[in-house]
Formats: sequence, C-alpha cells, structure tokens
Amino acid sequence: MNLFSPVTLGNLELPNRVVMAPLTRSRSGEDGVPGDIVVEYYRQRATMGLLTSEGVYPSFAGQAFARQPGLVTEAHIEGWQRVTDAVHADGGRIIAQVMHSGRVTHPDINGGHQVVAPSAIAIDGVARTKNGKSPFPIPHGLAGDELAGMIEEFVQASRNAMTAGFDGAELHGANGYLLHEFLSPASNQRSDGYGGSAENRARFVIEAVTAVAEAIGAENTWLRISPEHNIQDALETDAAETLATYTALVDGIAPLGLAGLSILHKEPSGHLVQRLRTRFGGPVLLNTGFSTITTLADAQAMASIADAVVVGRPALANPDLIRRWSEGLPLNEPDARTFYTEGAAGYTDYPFWAN
Repeated sequence: MNLFSPVTLGNLELPNRVVMAPLTRSRSGEDGVPGDIVVEYYRQRATMGLLTSEGVYPSFAGQAFARQPGLVTEAHIEGWQRVTDAVHADGGRIIAQVMHSGRVTHPDINGGHQVVAPSAIAIDGVARTKNGKSPFPIPHGLAGDELAGMIEEFVQASRNAMTAGFDGAELHGANGYLLHEFLSPASNQRSDGYGGSAENRARFVIEAVTAVAEAIGAENTWLRISPEHNIQDALETDAAETLATYTALVDGIAPLGLAGLSILHKEPSGHLVQRLRTRFGGPVLLNTGFSTITTLADAQAMASIADAVVVGRPALANPDLIRRWSEGLPLNEPDARTFYTEGAAGYTDYPFWAN
C-alpha cells in the first residue's frame, strides 16, 4: 500500500497512513493541564494521518512522570479541548493514549498515592522524582475486588477523552505499564483468574478494552501493545509463552471491531507480529520500536504489511514530516537533550521546510 494513500480506521478517514506515535514530552506542568505550548505542538503536526497523544494518566495514582498530562479533572479536559480544537481546525485527527503507570512510578511522582501492580514485585531500577533518583517501591498487588475499579479508571478517562474532543482513545498496553504488567509473566505472578496461564494473563486487558469499547464505541477504541519489548522488567523471554499470551489477547478483542491495534516490535514483518495481525482481522498499525529511528524506507516497507505506520522521532523533529517524506526533502534531526525538558526548545521550534 502507498504510505501517502488514504485509509479508513474505525470512524476516521485518514489522508495518509503515517501516524504520530505517543511521545512523552513532559510539557504540561505540575498540574497535568496542557497549555498553550502543548496546543501549538500538536497543531503543528496536524498534516499527519493521525496524531496519538502522549500517554495521559487516568488517575493521579497512575501518573508515571513529572509534568505528564492527565485526563482526570475538568481542567485537564478543558486543556485537551483546546488541543483537539486546534488540531481539528487545521484539518487533523487526534486520539488520546490512556496510560496507567502501574508500578512504573513513585509516591514522589504521583502525589503520594499508593503504587499498584498485578503483583507486589518492584522494578529493579530507580525512578526520577523531583527529589532525585529513588528506587522503585514495592507496589501494592491489586486484590481481585479492586480490578473492576481499575478498569473503570480506563473507562472514565476514555469518556473524558471523547468529551475533550479527541477522535478516540488508545489504551496503553505496552512498554511495561499497568496493562502490560498483567501480560508479562515476570510482573504478573498472580494465582487467581488473572494470572498463571497465558489466557489468564490476557484477561484483564481484554476486560479493560471491552469495557472502553462499550463505553465510547469500538470504532473509537484502540489498543497498543509491545510484545517481547522487555522494558521496565515486563519481561517476555519465552517465545512460545509470549505467542500464547498475545494470541489469547488478540482472540479476545478481535470480535469487538476495534478501530485499530498498534503493535510496537523490532521485527514487524516477523512471525509473531504477522500472526497477530492475521488473527486480529482488523486494522493494524506497526511501529519498529525505540532502538532505531524509522526512516522513509522503513515506513514504506511496513506500509506493505500494515494498514498504517507509527513513527516517533521523525514526527517529533519534523512538524511537516508528510511534506518532507512525500517530496524527498531533508529532515530535521531530533535533539534528545530536549525530549523531556520544559519550554519551546526542541518542542515547538523545529522549523518547517522553507519554500
């Protein structure tokens, strides 16, 4: 398929198949309310087929980073409404990524709230808090009667996303955060119906996605996964077990008719990803991962095996990426020193191509 041809995903008609990845940028202040600079950042990139917001927390306990935006309060919703209005005014489309940190946080980050996870197993590492680096705490292992409340957080945040004018909500089931923690046998060592077997580990994610789809419409609901990413101690090192887990997950959500399944994997053309794509049966978006920057050639190759291609750093550094790629123009280089800082530098000051 041509990377620059239109495609329909759920309720959305995209003018091209290039999707901006959810990128943590840490520009929303301590209250998590996106302001003028966030509005401008997303507005600049409205020519992409679809924008995915950075991960937004569905509850204060689920905040993973300093200056991460939320979708909890009226102020959060109003801030995002300004973003979505600006994107839509420039002809773009944008979905919200709903991301609960799970155990990838610290009380010094999430306002002193209890850190939760499928099991009481801490990440072997340190959190970067406002008070400096600190070991990740041992999380509270969620009890069975607490799981419905966790799912409701995803549901309410997704409803809030639609109220704020987003064109859909993507649940973050990747990169070692809460949903991914249920999928990984390293972080999920439960002995109830949500742990043990591949089917049980997939159950919580299936239930969360199903509940969100029922609340906002399956055609507005997306899921992002990263099998075998092996990040933040959400390890998946047994290939057969990983295949079984994600097959169970995909089989559980396939009947819903979701808008899309976004898969982050270093081998997008490999057996695992393509098997999941076939079993899902709906639109699949592919992303090559964090280790290398997606080139135009990479994106064109993925466009032949996916419905759309998700790109991160090229979109971060090139607000006019579609023009640059379609016309063969040189790209701005992303400045990693400014990925998670404050202010316009490395955020809204990347230049557009001058005629």
